[in-house]
Amino acid sequence: MVTPGTPDGAWPAEAGQAPSGPGSNTPTPADMSAPLLRLKGISKHFGPVQALTEIDLDIPTGQVTALVGDNGAGKTTLIKCIAGIWEPSGGQMLWNGKPVQLHSPRDAAALGIATVYQDLALCDNLDIVQNMMLGHEPLKYGLLDEISMELTAKQTLADLAVTTVRSVRQVVGSLSGGQRQSVAVAKAVMQEAKLVIMDEPTAALGVSQTELVLSLITRLAGRGHGVVVISHNLNDVFRVADRIAVVYLGRMVAAGPAADFDRQSIVDLMTTGTSARLGNGGGNEPASSPGFGSGFSSGLEG
Repeated sequence: MVTPGTPDGAWPAEAGQAPSGPGSNTPTPADMSAPLLRLKGISKHFGPVQALTEIDLDIPTGQVTALVGDNGAGKTTLIKCIAGIWEPSGGQMLWNGKPVQLHSPRDAAALGIATVYQDLALCDNLDIVQNMMLGHEPLKYGLLDEISMELTAKQTLADLAVTTVRSVRQVVGSLSGGQRQSVAVAKAVMQEAKLVIMDEPTAALGVSQTELVLSLITRLAGRGHGVVVISHNLNDVFRVADRIAVVYLGRMVAAGPAADFDRQSIVDLMTTGTSARLGNGGGNEPASSPGFGSGFSSGLEG
């Protein structure tokens, strides 16, 4: 991963930490206007295969960013770079305006990045409390503090307005798809995640369960979390997304406010990498023209 040189006397970035001074990882006032996460020129290759090419993307806090693209477009590769599973071959990541290097998922978690994958990574034979606290169990007198664990799990679910589970001692294997998504997201929130990434969260869910998950996504952003949602369901995307980013053949071809897109322009971008429908007020200007609103960027230029 390419990283910039540090100024004279500055401390180099540790894994998963921004170099804001010895022992400091707190954003300075100058950083407050920066997006929660900024990707600059992120590339990834596997031998001769170029999976990502110079991806630029801003992920703000308190908003839902939908990442869309056809199968094989590079969405999963990009998310795994953000999650610390794979290190980018080039480019730079900025967390709260400061450069970071992520060598592992532990580094990403230390920053506050949590990824809820499609398989959810839950243990069906454990109850909700045990799943939410797994790996972070509090101890009292050398034993599990079951009371504290249960109270913490209940409070986290209540804060997210998750009211569909009968009991926090219900075995996860007995939950519906929407309830399982809620538990996985609550687990991420409980671990103080600032950025929550959700991979196809409504795939294979019914209407009522999809509504539960979409409401949860909206509440997450409302609580000040940055949220990235990968989805092929454009109805869901336009329901919850504040911003939309489209990946085509490993390149970011368009990113901007959801209001700048319609469904057909998204389909065009996903299938061809360009759309004549994108322009001010939904006009006919090409995606590479300079007629976009100030919040819109096109990756097709240059």
